[in-house]
Amino acid sequence: MDQNLVLTLKSVDIYQPKHLVLSNVNLNIQSGEFVYLIGQTGSGKSSLLKVIYGDLPIGAGEGMVAGFDLKKLNERDIPFLRRKLGIVFQDFHLLTDRTIEKNLEFVMRATGWKDRQLMNTKMLDVLEKVGLRSKLKKMPHELSGGEQQRVVIARALLNDPEVILADEPTGNLDPDTSEEIVLLLREISRSGTAILMATHDYQIINNLPSRIIKTQSGSLLDNVSI
Repeated sequence: MDQNLVLTLKSVDIYQPKHLVLSNVNLNIQSGEFVYLIGQTGSGKSSLLKVIYGDLPIGAGEGMVAGFDLKKLNERDIPFLRRKLGIVFQDFHLLTDRTIEKNLEFVMRATGWKDRQLMNTKMLDVLEKVGLRSKLKKMPHELSGGEQQRVVIARALLNDPEVILADEPTGNLDPDTSEEIVLLLREISRSGTAILMATHDYQIINNLPSRIIKTQSGSLLDNVSI
């Protein structure tokens, strides 16, 4: 496999649960690439993302993500795969009863971090990357929607992922804030982390064009235009 490839799917069939959602999926994503994923609701975007982060098994075909063979993936491997992936959700999934620091700490402890000093350094590092170093002690409700999404991106960066899967990350944000978030994700991709961003926001794609893949009629189409 090309060492720059962080994600490759070859002739993959995707089922949800026994219904064939996407067939003969072929996809290659390189380190540092920024890719939009589009398609109508129910066309298989979420199922594709679930296959990539190990929530759905692949049917026929082969898949490799961040060095993990999806065909051989078992329950024990999934947490290790997810440490190589960052996941950014539309609705933030922040723990509302604790500070930003404690949100990040919760994820770090869950993924095996133990050294307090290293944890503190890493937290400040990822918050610096998203422009929120000063918000460490704030509660989520004290932040705007755009700031909360930046925290989610910081959280996704904690384990230096090879790939970030962003599932409608601008869905709850106004147009200006949406553009800021996508610019931030693109900046992250330039440092070597591949980004796959599912979106319905064609305005963003027009303003900030990049490679587009599309789920349509049970297939995945590559390099489409809108």
